Amino acid sequence: MAEADASWRNESLGARVRVALWLRDEVGEGGVFSKASMREAIKGTEQVDRRMRDLRPAGWAILTYRDKPSLQPDQLYLEKIGLPVWQAEHRAAGLRQISAKIRRYVYERDGHMCRRCGVSAAEQYADEPGTHARLTLGHVNPHISGGGANAEDLITECARCNEAVKHLTGVQMTKEQVWDRMKELPVQGKRQLLAWVKTDFRPLSPAEKVWGMYRQLPAAVREGLEDDLEALMRS
Repeated sequence: MAEADASWRNESLGARVRVALWLRDEVGEGGVFSKASMREAIKGTEQVDRRMRDLRPAGWAILTYRDKPSLQPDQLYLEKIGLPVWQAEHRAAGLRQISAKIRRYVYERDGHMCRRCGVSAAEQYADEPGTHARLTLGHVNPHISGGGANAEDLITECARCNEAVKHLTGVQMTKEQVWDRMKELPVQGKRQLLAWVKTDFRPLSPAEKVWGMYRQLPAAVREGLEDDLEALMRS
């Protein structure tokens, strides 16, 4: 079968390629779709949503309701079809390989916390009860396609912040909104914030560092540690 005739129904193709072909053939530029419809089409494949996001560095513009207010929260908009990743010469377009060693180092360096919002792995979002954070790696400068996979180029982010920073520029607060909140801080808070701004780093207390490590553990293990800690405090 020629690559031009490749079909998203061909289960021997990779998930990213199948998602791209489905978007090309079933949605088209200017089309609206939902993640549910995409998952229904590309059955039996794990992390289909991530494979869709992997198309963006290859020039695919896929917007959400935060970019395009006319959309419903469960809808996405295919604004532009990017590189034809179903073709061999573009198969790896936009993909970056991050080694397990570097991934582990960055998570540990950042205290297993999102450097943008401070949430820890599996922690519930304060503004989204019932929704728990999943940590991933983003690029310090997410708008440069093909950015490096070195530790200094990477930052720990929760999936929500990663999505917002990379693709939802409209959700970012304005300078004036941030300044208003800066002015509301007490004097000590302003001093502390200024120190963080100057170093571009928010140091974590020992308790915060252990909290980040604790949150990345499985739930059953966390429960055991909770019992152990309570027993330790009683002794």
